[in-house]
Amino acid sequence: MLSVVIPAFNEQEMVPAAAEQIDGILSRAGIPHELIFIDDGSRDATWAEIRAESEHRDTVRGVHFSRNFRKEAAIFAGLQAADGDCVAVIDCDLQHPPEKLVEMYRLWEQGVEVVEGVKTDRGEESLAHRVAAKTFYRLISEATHIDMTRASDFKLLDRKAVNVLLSMREKRAFFRALSSWIGFRTAEVPYEVRERAAGESKWSTWLLIKYALSNITAFTSLPLHLITGCGAASFLAALIVGIVSIVRLAMGRVVTGLTGAVILLLFLSGLIMVGLGIIGYYLGNIYMEIQDRPRFIVSETCGVRKKS
Repeated sequence: MLSVVIPAFNEQEMVPAAAEQIDGILSRAGIPHELIFIDDGSRDATWAEIRAESEHRDTVRGVHFSRNFRKEAAIFAGLQAADGDCVAVIDCDLQHPPEKLVEMYRLWEQGVEVVEGVKTDRGEESLAHRVAAKTFYRLISEATHIDMTRASDFKLLDRKAVNVLLSMREKRAFFRALSSWIGFRTAEVPYEVRERAAGESKWSTWLLIKYALSNITAFTSLPLHLITGCGAASFLAALIVGIVSIVRLAMGRVVTGLTGAVILLLFLSGLIMVGLGIIGYYLGNIYMEIQDRPRFIVSETCGVRKKS
């Protein structure tokens, strides 16, 4: 059986459409399945729509969070609730084409254990968003040694891979990177990002920046190494300036340039503050981990499990 995990946050318009399209496509393909909607603490009628779909379709189940825990927590809640021999993750807004689930499932039947949905384009995005996304994925690719420039959360995992992910104890897990990092026999399915059929994107620029910072610091120590590199470069520059000043003084020339010294001091001070900020972010991650709080809190469920 295929379990399809569908994270949803304020998606009351899209829940019925997602349930109808995904259920219909998989049913016509003859694929036994269950749809698991994860309501990530929505403030609209998303949970009411999920409950209505679970009463209307025996393939639909729902998990409702006590509050918003973000998308990564919703994905892992879905993986934990899934009963299938393989599990797919797809966005509720249907920007991931549901018909690709059939192609992914057929590859799994052939023995592929991780099927990655890879973007052939990023859809409608601003130039600033594209540049930021490219920088983010370059850093993650450096950390994982895997090309993640076209990566997405749209993928299918064998039960073996799902169990490995669920065994990881880290609270600030980055699903998109971890599902590539674990290895296993992997294949790719290309897709084009679609426009939303209804509603608006829940990702503001500020939320995307926070998401990138959280996942970069949760998955890689590369920013810490960048601080070391910047410190070494600053020390080298200061050493060169110091040697030049000493040579000029030895030659009897007056060493001037107060403005330059002030600019250099301000630059180094700013560099130190940025470095402390990055270190503070990592300390914050450590603090969150040692608190050992749950990734999410489930307040309610609906639908009937097909097997225990």
